Amino acid sequence: MLWKNGSFVDDPWRTIAEGEDPPPAGHIILPLDWWLQERDAFASSNAPIGLRIEPGTSIESFAQDLGRVSLIALAFPKFGDGRGFSTAALLRERYGFRGEIRAVGDVLLDQMQMMERCGFDAFEIKDPTVQRLLAERGAPAYARFYQPGAGAEAQTGPRPWARRRA
Repeated sequence: MLWKNGSFVDDPWRTIAEGEDPPPAGHIILPLDWWLQERDAFASSNAPIGLRIEPGTSIESFAQDLGRVSLIALAFPKFGDGRGFSTAALLRERYGFRGEIRAVGDVLLDQMQMMERCGFDAFEIKDPTVQRLLAERGAPAYARFYQPGAGAEAQTGPRPWARRRA
């Protein structure tokens, strides 16, 4: 299930496995390795394209293609692997990527707000418990932060480290 903008939504994207024939139309997410080998085959396509990026992948390996893709799906193979947080922040801040950044894999409820602060705006939720909690209560929302994030925040008082949602 896809969580976006505070609720579950229909997912127009289809993930294609390496070697699988892509559909003639529609939104597709391709593994990065496949994209790097076959990107010229999509040169005349108007279909929205997304890339699935595994942890530890250098952004430089696909940075030249950021203008051609609409979605980056950052994989979280286990909840303790936080490399996707840094990748999302770099995509937004250093590379100026404005498309959707989606967390896929082992996405935990208590990590979602920090993921948003790093630049994620969509979450593929597979765990039934997390799905139930989101449906019942929504995503957790803290009001104050010690560090700036990708969201709009205001400094509170003379302490630059005390920030709140604007």
